[in-house]
Order: sequence, then structure tokens, then C-alpha cells
Amino acid sequence: MRVDFVTKEYPPNIYGGAGVHVAELVRVLRGRIDVNVHAFGTPVAESGTYGYETPASLATSNGSLQTLGTDLEIVERLAGSDLVHSHTWYANFAGQLGSLLHSIPHVITAHSLEPLRPWKREQLGGGYEISSFIERSAYEQAERIIAVSAGMRSDILRAYPQLDPNKVEVVHNGIDSTKWQPVEDPELLEKHGIDSTRRSVIFVGRITRQKGLPYFLRAASQLPEDVQIILAAGAPDTPEIKSEVELLVQQLQATRSGVVWIPEHLPQQQLAALLTASDAFICPSIYEPLGIVNLEAMACGAPVIATATGGIPEVVDHGKTGWLVPIEQRMDGSGTPLDPEKFIDDFASIMIEALDSTNLSAFGEAGRIRAKEQFSWDTIATRTLEVYDRAITG
Repeated sequence: MRVDFVTKEYPPNIYGGAGVHVAELVRVLRGRIDVNVHAFGTPVAESGTYGYETPASLATSNGSLQTLGTDLEIVERLAGSDLVHSHTWYANFAGQLGSLLHSIPHVITAHSLEPLRPWKREQLGGGYEISSFIERSAYEQAERIIAVSAGMRSDILRAYPQLDPNKVEVVHNGIDSTKWQPVEDPELLEKHGIDSTRRSVIFVGRITRQKGLPYFLRAASQLPEDVQIILAAGAPDTPEIKSEVELLVQQLQATRSGVVWIPEHLPQQQLAALLTASDAFICPSIYEPLGIVNLEAMACGAPVIATATGGIPEVVDHGKTGWLVPIEQRMDGSGTPLDPEKFIDDFASIMIEALDSTNLSAFGEAGRIRAKEQFSWDTIATRTLEVYDRAITG
């Protein structure tokens, strides 16, 4: 069997969980079947992997048009495949056209949903309407859709009620626990001004509305003064959210010490060291299909404090591997808390409760065991191959 992956992200161009998912799944599947990868940009040099730059004629166009232009460059190269597997709306157009042109089944892994990310209008303007159209059309045509969590499956069927529920299947994200594991690096901590003798909480992620960073920064102002706040946060979606985060960080730094912001993209080993050194990992997302970053933190032995939304409760076992913060959200697709101040106060109180717990190390160890045993890429690859078989046989 030959399967062609289409993805916006692939090493070295990874900035989110979707890229990690593709890279790890491809690595395992290549030991079992023939896999080609078609990725935006210039990917890592490896056999069967191809990179596609934005067509020069679209260099100044809206981002959505640049995406579609790149997709068109890919479609012809899918000839000869038994199945095309696309990831995120950026790749869905190439997957759909490739399926139609070459008469092969199209499988989509849903890492996010455009109807649940309305803040992207800030980023794309009218391009958001295009991305939404492309995603909806591709989902309607696809032979199978893989949801990365049961929560994500529910979101898909709610966003696209016209879909046959039987073609939407759950295959969780995974973690490489040989790569993500506790790492001690005192020199790295010293480089970034992190005091290993103080308690600390850490946020890792892109600066985007869905990650909920502004809510965490407001909640962090209520933490005891001895708690360090580490932010490995960069790649802001818009100038507006960048300015909002900068102001909130400045306000924290004006009232307390130990606020460390690392805006650059860090290598995996360094992120693992920061997670290992932290007393708790913070995930204040208001939209998260699964939250692979929570698995990364758990694999490094960091207890997780996260919003009880999307697929996060399928990863974080409340009271055993971490804490879940309740949230009541608008049903308009934005995920915005109905009562933002209550959400912020609840997050603050649960962070304080967790940091005062005598079971932090036990929570961390339980999380590492859970990540290693229940979310391995070998298991996920097997489940994915089963989906392929059903897509091909109909």
C-alpha cells in the first residue's frame, strides 16, 4: 500500500501539534507501508518527502490563496497512490482534488475546525471564508475523517451535521516517550534566569486566541509571589494579540519577580528540560481538540493544570495526573468563557491548590506512565492503518 500525506507542517517547518502528529505518524508508518510526504515549504531532506513553495505569482496574495496555489502544485504528484491523507484545511484542498483526479480515497485527520476558530478572521480577513469553504467541501467528500479525540468527533458532527457519523472515527494523538522524558539542564535554566530553588509554572504554545494565554496571565497575578511564571510562547497570530500579551507580561513583571518570557522557538530537548524543571504545566486553552502539548508535559513528568474543554479531559486524568479547570463557553464557535472573570479566578484557585499539594511528584509520575502506556505512536499507527483499510474497501 502507498499512502501520500499532504501537510502544511513537516520538519523543520513545525509550529504546532499537527506537524508533530504528522512527523511521528509518518516515522512509524514507514516501517509498515510505503509513505510519501508532500509538505509546504522546504522539508527535511529524506527519501519520499517533497517540499512545495508558494507560487511566485501569489507571493503578495491573501494567505488563503497562497495555500490553494501550493495545493495545486501538489495534486499532480499524488498519481500512483492508493490513498491520500491530508492534515488541516491547508492540505484538504490538495487531498480532495487528488482524490477526484486520481480516483483514490481521501482520509482527513481533523486537528482543528474552522467553524470553531472564528478569531481567524483577524488573521485572514475574507480568506477565512475561503478556508471554511475548503474545509467543509473536503469533509463532505472524504471517505473517512479521523478525529484526534472523542470531543473532537462531537465537534465535527456538530459543525457539519450533514456528515455520516459512521465515517468519523477517533484515533488519538500520540507521544514519543523516548524523546519526551525528564531532562535535567541547569545551564539552560541559568541562561534564561530561572531559579531552580523556586516553584514554577510553565506555559508552552503559540500566541493565539485558542491557547488562552491572556486568561492565564491574568490568573497568574493571583499566584503566591514565590512562584515563577515561565512562558515559552511565540509566533503570535496577529499584532493585536501580540500587543495584548506584551502588556499583560509587562504588568506581571512590574509587580513580581520571576516572570520569564522566551519568545523564540526552542529545540525539543530544551523544551523537555523546561517542562522537567517546572512544578506544573499550564494549558488554559479555550479550544483544544486533544492537546498534544499536554502529553509532552506529562511524558516529562510535569503535572498538568488545564481547561476542561475539547479533548483535554481524555488526556488529563483529573485528580490523578493533573487538574481540570471547569469552563462554561459560548456556543458561537469562539469558545469564549461565558464569565471570563470566573474562569480566571477558577484557574488561579486551582493553580494555587495544585502548587500547595503534597502529591505533585506522584501526579507527575502517574502522568508519565499514562502518556507512555496509552498514547504510543505504535498503537496510533495500527489504528490509522485500520482506518485506511476501511476507506479503501468502502
